Amino acid sequence: MATCTAIAMYASYVDQIRLNLDGHKGSIVQPIATVVNCALWALYGLAKPKRDWPIVCANSPGIVLGALTLATAL
Repeated sequence: MATCTAIAMYASYVDQIRLNLDGHKGSIVQPIATVVNCALWALYGLAKPKRDWPIVCANSPGIVLGALTLATAL
C-alpha cells in the first residue's frame, strides 16, 4: 500500500514538469527535498545486508521525477 501511494505522489511531479516547461516555474525547494529524501531511502534499502527492494523501487521514481522537476524549474 505504501509503495503504491509513494508512486502516486511522485506521479504528481509530471504535472509540475509540464507547468515548468510551459513557463510557470515552480519552487525548487520541494524537488530538492524529494531527491535528497528518496536518495537517502534508496541508499538505505541498498545498504542493508539483504537488499530491501520495495524501499528502493518505491523511492527510485522520486529521485528521477524530483530531479526532472528541479531541472525544469531552473
